[in-house]
Amino acid sequence: MKKLSFMLVLLAPYFSTYAQELEENQTPNQLEEVYIQGNRMEIPFTEASRDVQIITHKEISKMPANSINELLSYVSGVDIRQRGPFGGQADVSIDGGSFEQTLVLLNGIKLQDDQTAHIMMNIPLPMDAIDHIEVLRGAAARVYGANALTGAINIVTKKEATSFISTHIFGSSSFKSKEEGDGDGIYGGGGIEFTGNYGDENQNHLFSASQTSYNGQRYNTALNNTKVFYNGNYYFNNEHSIQALASYIDNKFGANGFYAAPGDVDSEEVDKTSLFSLSSKHRFGNLTLMPRVSNRYNTDDYRYFKHDLNTARSIHYTNAFMAELNANLSTDFGEFGIGWESRLSKINSSNIGRHQRDNHGAYIEYKTKFGANWIANAGIYTNYNTDYGWQTYPGIDVAYLINDQWKVSGSFGTAQRLPSFTDLYLNQAPGNVGNPNVEPEKAWQYEGTISYTGSSLKAKAGYFYRDISDFIDWVRPDDSVPYTPYNLGSNKMTGVFARIAQDFQLSGAHNFGYQISYNFLSPKMETDGAIQSKYVLENLKHQFVTGIHYSYANLSLQVQNRYYKRELNKAYDLLDIRAQYQFDAFDLYADVSNILDSEYREAGAVPMPPRWFSLGLKYRWNK
Repeated sequence: MKKLSFMLVLLAPYFSTYAQELEENQTPNQLEEVYIQGNRMEIPFTEASRDVQIITHKEISKMPANSINELLSYVSGVDIRQRGPFGGQADVSIDGGSFEQTLVLLNGIKLQDDQTAHIMMNIPLPMDAIDHIEVLRGAAARVYGANALTGAINIVTKKEATSFISTHIFGSSSFKSKEEGDGDGIYGGGGIEFTGNYGDENQNHLFSASQTSYNGQRYNTALNNTKVFYNGNYYFNNEHSIQALASYIDNKFGANGFYAAPGDVDSEEVDKTSLFSLSSKHRFGNLTLMPRVSNRYNTDDYRYFKHDLNTARSIHYTNAFMAELNANLSTDFGEFGIGWESRLSKINSSNIGRHQRDNHGAYIEYKTKFGANWIANAGIYTNYNTDYGWQTYPGIDVAYLINDQWKVSGSFGTAQRLPSFTDLYLNQAPGNVGNPNVEPEKAWQYEGTISYTGSSLKAKAGYFYRDISDFIDWVRPDDSVPYTPYNLGSNKMTGVFARIAQDFQLSGAHNFGYQISYNFLSPKMETDGAIQSKYVLENLKHQFVTGIHYSYANLSLQVQNRYYKRELNKAYDLLDIRAQYQFDAFDLYADVSNILDSEYREAGAVPMPPRWFSLGLKYRWNK
């Protein structure tokens, strides 16, 4: 596969030249119509002045993935560290940050859990309900508030004005016999997903429900995942609308080797998460007001011995009530954004205790175009936390449009990450013990990029430097004491990245495209003394993702290869493929994941699945 990646790099200039000859006959890429949503000012993708990646629904539907975790693993700069395959437990980070330093949102609603970010990827919807995903890299307090230290991922659901019903049935297996003590048969499983939408010019109501079940990929890694999701929008007129969101997820999985290997061979975890939001949007001339209230409640039940629930069991109940008011004002000399948000967090836990804290933030942003080619976006976010007092985080982005295709941009941003309740108060002696004296992490980052956007060819390259002070890591001087979090010092990260993507028509109904991305990260940790660290050197050093896709009439083929090299682990390749055939309202696909049968681990002591085979069928009825 490395030879294929090398060939793609060599052939890219030829593809670029050939595609440019065809650009006059190409239609503009639909990506230009996408607005970056978030929960602040909406910005057209073409006017973004920092590194933002958009993964469209069309791209999502072609990927060899059946979960959001698997999908995000193909995104440049994003590091998915799965303990549980098939959409079980996963941590996400961006550009070498820790799993606590990336913020995940759903339609702008923060999914962070104040107990621990291990639960943040409990995302309650199937991929068929997603319109697009926005990945913002870099310190982003000005845009998303607290905890977007290294970036943010915002998942945006469909809002179609037409009605449809879609179903998705899939099954998969490694066809390998189950391990001794894990029953008879082979490892495998599958699922069924239902997504429906009722829509017209005045409203749309999106509903989804799914059930996924696997008997695992090795001893005690079985999964049972139930999701229910609703998102509705009602438009009174062009100026006033109301939105509601409600969801529930029940995720139960065997946790062999997830957190405390080798003693946790019979452990199990059950996460139940509910999310509710009610918001509205009102336009009064040039002024737009967007209030929202939301609530996220989570139960995390970790059973160290799943057959003895009275021993070494940890149960955590966490609730976060959120309220916010965002406003945009358009003037002749630019657009202003101003807003306020509050987050009231509580936990009741068997080994963390009862705690609560409140967080309040306010921001102001200004976006303008000056001259014929300049775009600037500047702002400041001020935060007050009942435990840590006041902090202020400014940021500025500037872009220069060289012409209709070329753009250079630069940004400076700051951010913070509040310690979780686990960081502060966990009591799992002799394994892990919290530290109530831990202070928030603070970061500043600057980056520069240059990009080219044609109708068929897109390319971007960039450089960034990030400095995190009061960096939090779980450490211990030797094996005789528990792991405890401390503010170790300064974590400095230098990174360079490049990516190129191209789609063009070969002849007739033949279409071909490719994507290539590379990220290089160089961390430097300034600490005192020799310590055993849990997270500081887990980040990626090299990430090289290549892909090709081909389609002819109703047949399509997608090949993806991911090359990873972490700081302290040997490199590995993951080669995946999807073949898909569409007939009438049906899509039939077959996937093979990890074709090379690579042995690798992403987090904890969990070997990830070997070569895996999947078969699925999708059906969509349009009114």
